[in-house]
Amino acid sequence: MKENIHPDYREVVFLDMSSDTKFIIRSTIQTKEKISLDGKDYPLVKLEVTADSHPFYTGKHKIVDTAGRVEKFRQKFGTRGSKTQAAGG
Repeated sequence: MKENIHPDYREVVFLDMSSDTKFIIRSTIQTKEKISLDGKDYPLVKLEVTADSHPFYTGKHKIVDTAGRVEKFRQKFGTRGSKTQAAGG
């Protein structure tokens, strides 16, 4: 391999901000923040959502009322230029 062309591949701490979960993974991501964990300093990456806090993986799904959104849109704009009107028939 060529010298001095590869990014620094090292252990990095990823912090899930919503569940305060920390995990260490090797990465080349560049960070400005650092954290001390188990007596060792690591670069820190803060994330809003990870598998630990994502609704799909935790089973806490939000049900979105898409039919209500469509009806609200149709009340506001009518059926002008609607392809569903022509297709439905």
